[in-house]
Amino acid sequence: MILIDQLAERHIQQAIEQGQLNQLAGTGRPLKLDDDSHVPAELRAGYRVLKNAGFIPPELAERKEALRLCDLLKSTGLPDADPTTQHPIYQQLKKLELKMRVKGINTYAIQHYLHRFSVKTS
Repeated sequence: MILIDQLAERHIQQAIEQGQLNQLAGTGRPLKLDDDSHVPAELRAGYRVLKNAGFIPPELAERKEALRLCDLLKSTGLPDADPTTQHPIYQQLKKLELKMRVKGINTYAIQHYLHRFSVKTS
């Protein structure tokens, strides 16, 4: 066992013996672990650190932005004179969708939404 591991174990054992860990939130309940099986093993620790610090991977940030644009486009009452394909939000969403596809990110949901939206407005 590495020295740092031994020191950590010793401190944990001392805290247990002194009762410092008895009143922790969630004591006696199962841990809620994130399903990170879709993340490559070599990236899991880094992603977990980023998540705990409040950051998300760029791919998820792009998907989140795409969803925000979809909601914004849905809530925007487009005038009949403004075809969907000319609307700035629509154009922004199309650019983001193309950028994600080039990176190899699945954009089926965005494509489906854009198709549905363009059918409704035509």
